[in-house]
Amino acid sequence: MIRAVILSASLVALAIPASAQPTAKVAAANKAALREPSNAGFVGAMQVYPYNDGTLYRLYAAPGRITDIALQMGETITSVAAGDTVRWTVGDTTSGSGANQRTHILVKPFSVGLRTNLVITTDRRVYHLELESRSSGAMAALSWTYPHDELIALRRQQDMAAAAAPIASGLAVERLNFHYLISGDKPAWRPLRAFDDGRQTYIEFSPSIAVGEAPPLFVIGEDGEASLVNYRVAGRYYVVDRLFGAAELRLGGKKQQVVRISSAQPKRRKGK
Repeated sequence: MIRAVILSASLVALAIPASAQPTAKVAAANKAALREPSNAGFVGAMQVYPYNDGTLYRLYAAPGRITDIALQMGETITSVAAGDTVRWTVGDTTSGSGANQRTHILVKPFSVGLRTNLVITTDRRVYHLELESRSSGAMAALSWTYPHDELIALRRQQDMAAAAAPIASGLAVERLNFHYLISGDKPAWRPLRAFDDGRQTYIEFSPSIAVGEAPPLFVIGEDGEASLVNYRVAGRYYVVDRLFGAAELRLGGKKQQVVRISSAQPKRRKGK
């Protein structure tokens, strides 16, 4: 009975297609994730890969030749581990100093036809490399570009430019009206002041408004009813394309926080 069960299990295993076997799945995943050098990727003799988490990067080396793996400027190594430390030499050094210091991993095989992998962990990311030694065609150096970091830097530049830009053009200082009272609760997002130019109303917040939840603005009508009003956000200002006698900023559910903004003088007519 036991022999029959073992035989049955063996037949079931043989019936599973190769594509469903774990080793086949791993091989297929590794092949799909592997990034090979390309002509377009060379800058001089250095192959520059676009960094993406989970990608395997190919490095071709040769005996008697050192391949330089250059990390991002300012990046610090946590650890370096190679699958074969007997037939491959792996070391590290640095170039530059201060903010321009750069870490380099140096790789050299002892013979042709060797394959192993290299894992580099840093304070910023993890690199996975597939190493292969050949008699010729060794890569002099490789490095990476970092699209995600570049996107963050671009967005930061755009945010800084937007914050530095004037909230409106053509404002006449002599026409600005700062006679507004701010009352009510005192949440972190409470505005610093409000003013108008006879056509638009500006509500100024502290810079911290950019990192928290922003309150919606309601204009209070003559009947005392509150209604949402259209406004745009320019840096740390709300810009309302109208004047109002009273408005409220409200945020929260059951324990709602309310800050009231009231004009302290009669509305001026447009153009006055």
